[in-house]
Amino acid sequence: MAKKTATRKTAARPKLLAGGNPQIPKGDGDAPVEAYLAAMPGWKQDVGRRLDELIVKNVPGVQKAVRWNTPFYGLEGRGWFVAFHCMTQYIKVTFFKGTQLRPMPPEASKMKDVRYWHVGEGEELDEKLFVKWVKQASKLEGDRCF
Repeated sequence: MAKKTATRKTAARPKLLAGGNPQIPKGDGDAPVEAYLAAMPGWKQDVGRRLDELIVKNVPGVQKAVRWNTPFYGLEGRGWFVAFHCMTQYIKVTFFKGTQLRPMPPEASKMKDVRYWHVGEGEELDEKLFVKWVKQASKLEGDRCF
């Protein structure tokens, strides 16, 4: 009789796309965002987890989703106000109504209202400024990109 060997099923680690961005299936809620955060490579994972914590702590009722391999944060009936994405040298934080924030996030976009904030390796995360932007952005009508 052939000896049976125990096999352990292990979840396959998500593929990392260009810039180390995790490839995560689209989904709504905490689970797909947690999968994204868990798959962020290296230093980006700690920063991504902290961004997520700050958003959740400062925006009651925030909703989460993953689309286009990017975690989105929004409010029901109001749209999405912030998202972030792994790039090679930094995490790109997207404020969909960024031109209305004060101070305005530093990086321009080809899209009229969008502004970006880049967080690079070894940079101190300016949590106070990020929370200020998140609170302002969550009060604005968000983007209805999906």
